[in-house]
Amino acid sequence: MNSPARKKKRILFLAANPKNSTPLRLGQEVQEIGDGLQRSKKRDKFQLEQEWAVTPTDMRRAVLDYNPQIVHFSGHGAGEDGLALEDENGQIKLVSAKALAALFELFMDQVECVVLNACYSEVQANAIAHYIPYVIGMNKAVGDNAAREFAVGFYDALGAGKTIEFAYKLGCVSISMAGISEELTPVLRKKSDFSSSNPVIQPIEPTKPEIPPVSVGNMRSPAAPTVSPINLDNPEGSVSLDSPLYIDRPPIESDCYQAIAKPGALIRIKSPRQMGKTSLLQHILYQAREQGHQTAYLNFQSADGSFLTNLEQLLQWFCGEITNELNLEDRVADYWKQGMGSKQKCGNYFQRYLLTTITTPLTLGLDEVDRVFQYPQVAQEFFGLLRAWHEKGKNEPAWKKLRLVISHSKEVYIPLNINQSPFNVGLPIELPEFNHQQIVELVQKHQLNWSVTQIEQLIGMVDGHPYLLRKALYEIARGYLTLEEFLQIAPTEEGIYGDHLRHHLINLTADPNLEAAMKQVIASSTPVRLEANLAFKLRSMGLVELRGNDVIPLCNLYLLYFKDRLGVR
Repeated sequence: MNSPARKKKRILFLAANPKNSTPLRLGQEVQEIGDGLQRSKKRDKFQLEQEWAVTPTDMRRAVLDYNPQIVHFSGHGAGEDGLALEDENGQIKLVSAKALAALFELFMDQVECVVLNACYSEVQANAIAHYIPYVIGMNKAVGDNAAREFAVGFYDALGAGKTIEFAYKLGCVSISMAGISEELTPVLRKKSDFSSSNPVIQPIEPTKPEIPPVSVGNMRSPAAPTVSPINLDNPEGSVSLDSPLYIDRPPIESDCYQAIAKPGALIRIKSPRQMGKTSLLQHILYQAREQGHQTAYLNFQSADGSFLTNLEQLLQWFCGEITNELNLEDRVADYWKQGMGSKQKCGNYFQRYLLTTITTPLTLGLDEVDRVFQYPQVAQEFFGLLRAWHEKGKNEPAWKKLRLVISHSKEVYIPLNINQSPFNVGLPIELPEFNHQQIVELVQKHQLNWSVTQIEQLIGMVDGHPYLLRKALYEIARGYLTLEEFLQIAPTEEGIYGDHLRHHLINLTADPNLEAAMKQVIASSTPVRLEANLAFKLRSMGLVELRGNDVIPLCNLYLLYFKDRLGVR
């Protein structure tokens, strides 16, 4: 090796994007890093090396073979569970912080800086920084765009001859200048932080504590900035894409993001109302756009009632709304000619116009489709058409471009032929309530410094119901009431759920069979066996949860309120 080559600092770019993890644009990241170094005034001082789909063995050998001064890992992280490398089959292989620290301890005289461009990698950064002068990790989930902006800004600064600390700060500024509210996510750890005179790690920027996930499913998802209570989103409706209050439910997000990347994909999201279906659907559409898809969102609540009683009018409305969402010229009238059935006209409009005009994949988000269930004859034809398109997507090039995400609250009671229903194919997603860890994360995102006992008191009232939790935390975080006041009045019409509870009461008392079933559930201290249709209706309303074939009240809020209002003793 000649002398100039020895003077170059080697940057070793290690990438891993396992098959069972969210797809990332790592190629774009390393391309922009390389382009930035090539244009820099110190370009002769750096040499960029790359290793892809790295396994633990690949990582160890690469550090040994390349003798890098900077090691950069891009991919997924899972907090305490480790960084997500790949195994011999391309699946996730988690490597612990302890193992990574042991590796870099062997190269502490050579490596100057380690960059872990992966979500929740602060855990690994802390461990490695005992041996390496500078280590950068992420203290929470980081969006793909934010991660890329940080990396490019960081290496632009190094290429300009700046120090690592300056480069770290410029990387954070690059995130902010791109309009992404994640500039506090990267954290710099220094070996000097672990000296005997300063045993406690002091972050470069103030950060809020986060609860790391147990899955890599939510990596590099839409931005999740720290929130101030005065700027909290109103908990009504879906969670906006840029809100910090969206909570991942691994592995649901990663499963959906992988599925939507496949030709002819179909995802079915089912859960009771106010469980987060629309929020998840919007995140899937966002991920599809990140993958280069055209997307269109259609909520069937916006359809006039008259459209739902007539298949011809429903399909014309459907085509027109999708066209409008795509900002294309409305040519429905041109394709709606006599002599063909309405489903054939609709299919021709998609195949010969929309899918031909659009050169990229097209992902449709169809929300609240259960509104069509009220009209069985129309529903059979409409959902049969969606199933036919999905089947075409397996073989026909034009239809492979179409991906469908369907969301509904109610069980499918309409008698669909098993070969004509879209509700028994594709990826089924049934959203669960938040688990304990996700509830703790949501409490922290509302900046409430609660004890374990206080969190358990909240769970004891509303369990893991996303809307009920967000409503309570929203009012408490704004100082409108205390936890003690909330617990006292929550199951009454005086409390913050008054309208919500009355709405459910009206729906129950309007159906004598449903009211009797709910009385039976709340009168029993053990799970109750109901007729299947009654159990599913109560579950669709979000009032009960299943225990095998039996049901119990979803939470104490409903148990206490309906015991009083329905006169159950």
